[in-house]
Amino acid sequence: MAEIAALAGVSKPTVSKVMNGQPGVAAGTRERVERVIAERGYVRHGAARALSAGRAGSVNLVVKEVDNAYFTEVIRGVEETLERAGLSMVLTATHDEARRHRRWMARVVEHGTDGAILVLPDEHFAHVEELRRHGIPVALVDDRGESPPGVPSVGATNFAGGFAATEHLLSLGHQRIAMVGGPPFKSTRERIAGYRTALQEAGVPPDPLLEKPGGFVAETGYEAARALLRAPDPPTAIFAGNDLQAIGVYRALYELGLHTPDDVSVVGFDDLPLARLLTPALSTVRQPVREMGALATKMLLGIIAEETLESTRVELATSLIVRESSAPPRY
Repeated sequence: MAEIAALAGVSKPTVSKVMNGQPGVAAGTRERVERVIAERGYVRHGAARALSAGRAGSVNLVVKEVDNAYFTEVIRGVEETLERAGLSMVLTATHDEARRHRRWMARVVEHGTDGAILVLPDEHFAHVEELRRHGIPVALVDDRGESPPGVPSVGATNFAGGFAATEHLLSLGHQRIAMVGGPPFKSTRERIAGYRTALQEAGVPPDPLLEKPGGFVAETGYEAARALLRAPDPPTAIFAGNDLQAIGVYRALYELGLHTPDDVSVVGFDDLPLARLLTPALSTVRQPVREMGALATKMLLGIIAEETLESTRVELATSLIVRESSAPPRY
């Protein structure tokens, strides 16, 4: 802080006020201090000081929503890791609303936090950069784009997962394999690329009519499946972009009087706890979601403790879980 104060031509108390979002600093002075902070890559190590002093600190976790099993698994991973470290978690759900984003950012800047973990529906680089300007360490879980330099992020091997799901269906004898995609995220593109590559390597030309876009929600799987299965040449298998979409596919099959896997095989992605409870139990690609949240938290704590990370980008391995929803085609 002394270095920042000297470079900005202000006192250390002024730097402290800027870092903690406190009033009493002229706009021009605040801007000059923040510019120096950004240029020097200064990180406020409040949690490290808190832990060494025996005082409990807190970390903010920001997710899109909490009524979604995917985010619930991330929350559990973060919460368990912070609890072991003696830190508390402050949870915010933005519901992808700009107003909620602004309110959360204002609270963090005003009241401070020892670090932030973001699980948001797109890159939100502006939020990341603003947090860094205020000296708040940041980590990303399942980032949907290219991460800013120096920001820790944890994802999964989505290409390998898409490839494995498609290869599994091909090995059962399926040729007409549909793919239900998702939002235009990096993870979606990689899953689709894995699906197409597996088809090409098996000598099966990808059919654009068998690819359906949409969101990572059950409604997308439902609508996509109804459209696909009413086509003149319907698929014998459907690879859903996530488990929630697979639930929608199940519902569409039920309404159309079809059965899984007798009439149509279904494979999902994520392996959420509900996957094994479906009837039939869902074959799916396991994405270690809880572990992703835990690792992002450990990386954030490492930055707070002024440790040097071996890598700021980590991808955890996906794996195919074969259950009852995939079988050879009947014809």
